[in-house]
Amino acid sequence: MRSLLKYLKAYRKECLLSPLFKFLEAGFELIVPLFVASLIDRGIALNDGGHILKMGALMIGFGVLGLGFSLTAQYFAAKAATGFSAVLRHELFSKIQKMDFATLDTLGTDTLITRMTSDVSQIQNGVNMFLRLLLRSPFIVFGAMIMAFSVDAPSALIFLALILCLFLVVFLVMKKTRPAYRSIQDNLDRISGSTRENLTGVRVIRAFHREERETEDFRAENDRLFALQEMTGRIAALTNPLTVVLVNLFTAALLYSSAIRVNMGDLTRGETVALVNYMAQILVELIKLANLIVLLSKAVASGDRVGGILDMDISREKTGLPFPAGKAGTPFISFQEVSFRYSGSGDNALSGISFDVYKGQTIGIIGGTGSGKSSLVSLIPGFYEASGGRVLINGVDIRELDRSDLRKRTGMVFQKSELFSGSIRENLKYGDPDGGDEELIRALKTAEAYEFVKDKPGFLDYMIEQGGKNLSGGQRQRLTIARALMRDPEILILDDASSALDYETDMKLRENIRKMSGSLTMFIVSQRASAVRNADLILVLDDGEIVGKGNHEELLKENEIYQEIYYSQLPEVLD
Repeated sequence: MRSLLKYLKAYRKECLLSPLFKFLEAGFELIVPLFVASLIDRGIALNDGGHILKMGALMIGFGVLGLGFSLTAQYFAAKAATGFSAVLRHELFSKIQKMDFATLDTLGTDTLITRMTSDVSQIQNGVNMFLRLLLRSPFIVFGAMIMAFSVDAPSALIFLALILCLFLVVFLVMKKTRPAYRSIQDNLDRISGSTRENLTGVRVIRAFHREERETEDFRAENDRLFALQEMTGRIAALTNPLTVVLVNLFTAALLYSSAIRVNMGDLTRGETVALVNYMAQILVELIKLANLIVLLSKAVASGDRVGGILDMDISREKTGLPFPAGKAGTPFISFQEVSFRYSGSGDNALSGISFDVYKGQTIGIIGGTGSGKSSLVSLIPGFYEASGGRVLINGVDIRELDRSDLRKRTGMVFQKSELFSGSIRENLKYGDPDGGDEELIRALKTAEAYEFVKDKPGFLDYMIEQGGKNLSGGQRQRLTIARALMRDPEILILDDASSALDYETDMKLRENIRKMSGSLTMFIVSQRASAVRNADLILVLDDGEIVGKGNHEELLKENEIYQEIYYSQLPEVLD
């Protein structure tokens, strides 16, 4: 939580002014019982109407000033809290954008969303209340005790005993609830993940008639969260009644001892009323303080979670050397005994991968499901780092390269066609923000997407819904390919990017790309032999290892796995 305080620096003025105005309000509030005592002991007791009016006017004036100071303090506190949370969300989002795929895989989407929403909101509430009450309430409590000593020292000892008892209650509640609130947020992560998974997979759930089972699983997770919240709520809920009971007991003790001393002439009636008023002030402020402690416990737990994200080392995404120029005789891309393992996995996804690629070549990568095809091409743009060995570009290890520069020169089309809410134009400009309509149309034609796009209402301004759900799978794939081509990349990676296309469209697409600049180096990942058979080099993967390397004719003669794939798809490859 402490690491987050640096983001409050921009609101130092508000963080100083809010408590300052609260102190002024509290000071006026502490003086008012003295006016009440004087009004009773002098104005009423001596039937002095002028003094009564004077004290009444002073109390009204102090009340109005206190209200003004309170509203001003709340304004500055709200400004600091909302501004701080906005900065925090921005920093979180910026941090997430710089994380590599390995870190994102480890954290999970749902955890990051919870931190940016629920956790930041808890921190915002905590900061707001901290500035408004944390300094004011103790000031009122201790100030009331000091004022009580100024009125009558023996009676004030009751105040001291009360405060010690109440702070013990608050300490015990805070000690019990703080770790529980962290567990609640962790459980909320799991609830969010389950909800997201069910909403995105609702068609599968209904197709297999698993609604009741998923409902039961969700109910079990929700019940666990409810039980934890209920337990924590019960502990926190004890604070107010315990505070009220203690204050009332000590108030009764105060009234009893004051009555005796009034009869003895050691204490006036006005002073007794002032002491009771100070006791009431302590009651109100301690109830506020108890509620504040609950809020701060939540805020600190959430702050630790957010701070954990912001403090993460993302040096793997650091800047480095510019994209290296090619050297004569040096492979453009070289894998040297590369191995790779996903975080938390016991086995390697890739082992002993070695091959060279020269500028302008097309590399086909084929193999069964889970053979490591996608893992291999994900190492080229630096989405993941090799666990062993080296990946070189023009003789330089990609770990030394500036990742931003590397990715600007790489066009990547993933297995899952991700499109964003917005127009076709806006989606394509992800590849090149400065691209004009001429470049957009050229990319659409190369990706065999122009024919369906030109028939859409609005053409390039046709609005795509979230996830591209108003387009077919094949249309989404062609648009993502066009988006990658807009970058005019030196390296183009098509990771099973045409699986939803019919054979004829797929063939035309590959032919269009081959007609592009001869300097384009392309990787085609596919399970279709027809998609890779014209590649300059074909890599056959099995269980994370290269079990075949060569062109189509060589592999068809020598490699059993390639033969099995090819002949199992014979009706396709003959098309």
